[in-house]
Amino acid sequence: KNTRKEGGLRLTEDGFQFITEELQLQTYSIPYPKDFEFTTQVIIWMDNFINCPYHLDHKKIIVTNEKKALELHLFSGDIKKYGISKALSRQKNS
Repeated sequence: KNTRKEGGLRLTEDGFQFITEELQLQTYSIPYPKDFEFTTQVIIWMDNFINCPYHLDHKKIIVTNEKKALELHLFSGDIKKYGISKALSRQKNS
């Protein structure tokens, strides 16, 4: 159970393996851009703005929600741009 109201749904390798092999949930793989730089801030943004179970890989992010996969594809897999956009949108709506 997630103890927070938002975010915090990152899967470990074992968790990802369980949902794909045992539960056979549909997953969507979104590759990162070639020049993508993984930073702590990017991981925090993902934790805050990705509201479905997801798994991080060195080359891609894998999500379990079709709508979230489409949103990430629209940003060409650039999670940094996606996080900035979501943060600005949230700030604007506050």
